[in-house]
Amino acid sequence: MKKIFLMTMLSLTFIACDRPSNPNTSAHDNDNTAKNARDSDMKTTTPGDQSESEADRTITQKIRQAIVSDDSLSTNGKNVKVITIKGVVTLRGPVASPEEKNTIANKVKNVPGVSRVDNQLEVVRNR
Repeated sequence: MKKIFLMTMLSLTFIACDRPSNPNTSAHDNDNTAKNARDSDMKTTTPGDQSESEADRTITQKIRQAIVSDDSLSTNGKNVKVITIKGVVTLRGPVASPEEKNTIANKVKNVPGVSRVDNQLEVVRNR
């Protein structure tokens, strides 16, 4: 019982330490309201637009594997959105640097079946 109590308290301490001291500030801008409004205009490619064709799903899978297996990429870099429609790959999301943006785009270009890359990745510096 004592061990369970101590583990619970330790877990709560880690959770509390991970939160910003001021809830109105953060190391990252968590307010995506403007981006969500932008994406609702039906002109922006979103993950919901991913093609269900086997070829496009295979391209997306190979890209995701190439990105996730690269330990030089940041967490944001590994979590970019990859959307493939008729061989055209759209990349969206934040990355740590212009170099990371180019690295990811080059990985996409090396995947067989990719006809074009629409690189919409955004370089976001830590604040």
